[in-house]
Amino acid sequence: MAHTEITYAVEDGVAVVTLNRPDKLNAWTPTMEREVREAMRLASDDEAVRVIVLTGAGRGFCAGADMDTLVSVQSSGQQAPRAAAPLPFDPHARPDFTKTYSYFPSVPKPIIAAVNGACAGLGLVIALYADMRFASEDAVFLTAFARRGLIAEHGISWLLPRLVGMANAADLLFSSRRVTAGEAKELGLVNKVFSREAFHDGVMGYAAMLAREVSPRSLREMKREIWNAQFQGLGEAIDAANRDMVASFTAEDFKEGVAHFIEKRAPAFTGR
Repeated sequence: MAHTEITYAVEDGVAVVTLNRPDKLNAWTPTMEREVREAMRLASDDEAVRVIVLTGAGRGFCAGADMDTLVSVQSSGQQAPRAAAPLPFDPHARPDFTKTYSYFPSVPKPIIAAVNGACAGLGLVIALYADMRFASEDAVFLTAFARRGLIAEHGISWLLPRLVGMANAADLLFSSRRVTAGEAKELGLVNKVFSREAFHDGVMGYAAMLAREVSPRSLREMKREIWNAQFQGLGEAIDAANRDMVASFTAEDFKEGVAHFIEKRAPAFTGR
């Protein structure tokens, strides 16, 4: 599959999707949107892939929507023309996870946003839909919308308060101020911050650990449970987990999970 605005590579069970417009700080375009979706499908369907890392080439992760698109919208006073909405990534997922940018939760493998630099506007929205965010010390985050005369787009008003709390979300959205990697870690916006030199190895080491040491089936089921639980009460989450546990007891990965522990050897999970 040929790509023009991303690159895609698989190593040690980890698919790395790299936004590849470094001269534009990987500003988001309709082409990039389509290619990222294609890459997520490719990774989802590949049994050799167990974890997905999304990152950016050069100095930025994603600086937001491409400015040429915003200028075109500003000049015309109308929303930029879009292709027909794609079919749901997973037709069995909650309707909440079938929107243009909200499909990451329906990707059946963990997605780690490896934020290597500027992460702004739509780029921040994309990162928030990932399951985890690891940042380089060079990363900087900003919502940007208020400084463009826009609103809290694409569900960030739902995502951000769940990560940093209502008051902090209001601060970041209202002010559009720059947030360093260190502050992002303190707020809970990112899981971990690495030095510039350790960033690549740190992210890939964690991703490879997940790919090598834990059950792909467990990752898939836990991801679904975590995201669905955001719409459930405690009792509903317990009932859903009880049903899932019954299915787990008959799975190959449960049998292997017990066997490798007893036999004191590395696991050989199949994801089934």
